[in-house]
Order: sequence, then C-alpha cells, then structure tokens
Amino acid sequence: MPLPGSRVVMTTDLVLFLVLAFGVAVAVGLVLTPVAIRLARSLGAIDLPDSERRVHRTPIARLGGLAVGTTFVLVGIAAVMVGRQLFPVALPGSNPIVNVRVGDQQLLALFGGVLLAMVFGVIDDRWQIRARYQFLGQLALAVVALLGGILFTFIANPFQALGSAFGGANLVFLELFQLRIGDIVIQPVPAVLTALWIVGMINCINWIDGLDGLSTGVSLIAAVTLGIISVTAAPVEPMVALLCAVLAGSLAGFLPWNFHPARIFIGTAGVMAVGYALAVLSILGTAKVAVALLILGVPIIDTFWIIIRRIASGVSPFEPDRGHLHHRLLDLGLSHRGAVLLIYAICIGLGVSGLVLSSSGAGPLYAFLGVVIAGGLVLYLLTRRTRDALDARSYPDEPESSDARPGDATPPEGTSQAAATGTQGHRTRPVR
Repeated sequence: MPLPGSRVVMTTDLVLFLVLAFGVAVAVGLVLTPVAIRLARSLGAIDLPDSERRVHRTPIARLGGLAVGTTFVLVGIAAVMVGRQLFPVALPGSNPIVNVRVGDQQLLALFGGVLLAMVFGVIDDRWQIRARYQFLGQLALAVVALLGGILFTFIANPFQALGSAFGGANLVFLELFQLRIGDIVIQPVPAVLTALWIVGMINCINWIDGLDGLSTGVSLIAAVTLGIISVTAAPVEPMVALLCAVLAGSLAGFLPWNFHPARIFIGTAGVMAVGYALAVLSILGTAKVAVALLILGVPIIDTFWIIIRRIASGVSPFEPDRGHLHHRLLDLGLSHRGAVLLIYAICIGLGVSGLVLSSSGAGPLYAFLGVVIAGGLVLYLLTRRTRDALDARSYPDEPESSDARPGDATPPEGTSQAAATGTQGHRTRPVR
C-alpha cells in the first residue's frame, strides 16, 4: 500500500474532470454492451436456465464483463493521460523524486490485471471451466498485483482504544517476518494478505452475482463510495478517485442492459475484472480497505455464511445451490426487482456509513463487525424459515421463455443446449 504523499487540494476543475470521466465511461459502456451481446451469440457464450437455482427462464448472453472491462481500460488510460496533462500536480506521473502513490507500475498492474481477468473470464463464460482452474486464475491476478508493487501493508487498528499496549493508529504488516536473501527483501505477510484480499473480493462479487443487476449495482455503489472517500478523507487521492469514477461509469453504462429483465449477464469476465479492480483500488487508496469491508458487507457476509453452511453440510464450498441471501429474499416472497433494490438500499446505507466514519480511523472496522453480527443473525433466521427453496418457475415476474426480448441472446436454431454453452452435460456453473 502506498505511503501518504503531499497534501492535494481538490479544485472545481478537477472535480468536473472526474465527473466528465464518469460520463464518458457511461456512454462508452452503453455503446459497447450491445456489441458484447452480439459477440456472445456468435461465440455461444449463453447462460441457459438449466438448473433449479436459475431464476431466469430464457437464454441470456454472458459476456457483459467484456463491455465493462474494455470500457474501464480504454477510458481509464485516456483519462489518466489527459488528466496528467491538465492537472500535473494532482495527477502526477511516476517520478523518483516526488512520492507518487499511483505510478506507472501500479497502473500497469491495474489495467493489465483487468485485461488478464477478462481473458480468464471469457474462457469460463464460453466453456465453463472447473472451479479449481478459476481459483488458479484468481491467484495469477494476485501475482500481477504483487509484481506491480501493490501491497496490503497496514489497516486501521481496531484495538487502539484499549491503550498503547495494543499498538498505534494502524496495524502495520510491512516488517512482519521479513526475509532477507542478500539484497532481496521478501515480505511474506503483506503478500499473503494482498492475495487473500484480491481472491476474496473476486469471490464475494461472484457469489452475489445471482440476480439481474445485483453484482453490477453493488459494485457500482462500492466504486462511487470509494471514489468520494478518496477526495473527501485525508490523504486526498485524485488518481484513485479518477479510476473509481471510470469504473463506476463503466458499470453504470452496463447496468441498464443488466437490470431486470436482463438482456446480458456480466459473466465471469466481469466478476473477475470488477472484483480485481475494486480490490486493487481499495489497496491503492491509502487506508480504504476498512471502508471497502464495510461497503461490501452484504456480499462478504453472504460469502462467509455460504462457506460455513456448505462445509457444515459436508459439501464443497464451491458447490452451487440456492442458499444465498438473494435467493432467500425471493423465497420470502420479494419480487426479483424488490430483492435487488433492497440489497442496493442496504449497500447504500453501508456506503453512507463508510463516508461518515472514514475519518475516524478504526470506525469502519467496528461498523463492519456490527454488520457481520447482525447480518449473520439475519441470514441464520432466513435459512431456518426458508428451508424448502421455491422453484424458480414460481416467481411471478419472470418472463415466459417464449417471450424473449429482441436484445436477448438465444441459441441458433437447431443448436442443443449443451452446444449453446460449449459444454456437454454441464448443468450448472462451477462457482457460485
């Protein structure tokens, strides 16, 4: 994690530039998404309603992540290049004399990692590879971040209030168990924490990607909140805010196509690209990891609860089922849109809490702990009350398969379901 640099003052022109970058990303995302739909049709990257846990009943394209990721990379690179020319003080380039928190090395790791994530994701969207291979891809993304100098080195100390014996304002991991081999210094603790954070973030976004627009909207809320905090809480970080604005715009441009009834899913390509970007941006944003924990409290709690429940049931943590929070909300009678909007509202509330508590050191960690306890209790009660999951066909707001919208992707005439997905007898996605 970069060290704090000199104080940067936000100007009106700089704020307008961030808004402009967001708007351009929205426009590009809106244009590229129909292209992704047509590409998914031609490649056969189609999600079929072929299992009980599916809540859609028509074939849907799965390459939405290409539109989101491509928009983020193209607009992001352009915004950084233009921003450095217009605001050389607030958005400086790499300089060995001036302390730059987000230099060319970090940007290369961010954009390169997003591109690599899309490659891994497209392979799964087309051929639906095993979970173990997806996990290896996630570890490869963590290695990309580490090679780019992106390290999780400290977090706000939640025990500071107990006295100086419990440490200072931050828990610093940089010098724990350092290994020296000649002139080479190996820092295993920050490296392991960084890998866990990136892999965990990707899976949190993945496992909440179960309803139309859900993971897209939650990620959008997270990106917007992280961007606002980057320019309102010390130290001010315009480069992180700019990248968050572009990511948020990419998601906002895609959301109209992805919200219920969806014409395209974000797919594994989007899950991996967006999860990686959010993880890296929260690390680059000094001390923003605690805030990210709070903002993404819903998917984090859902992921933790799902893992515990599956292990306790004697099944693999990666075995798909209908036990997620969004499935339980549907089982309780909420409509598809109602369940998504409720989770949006919870995430917005957590985001506002993050903004309020961002200047209070360990405040977001205390809030996150409270969310974990309350969320765990709610999920436990929901699980007990809805032991028998409803069949997806009973949901009243799902369109009939014969009423496919013009923008929906459907298998070519005469193509079997197995051939449309590129698999033979593969009934469910490997990771959920």
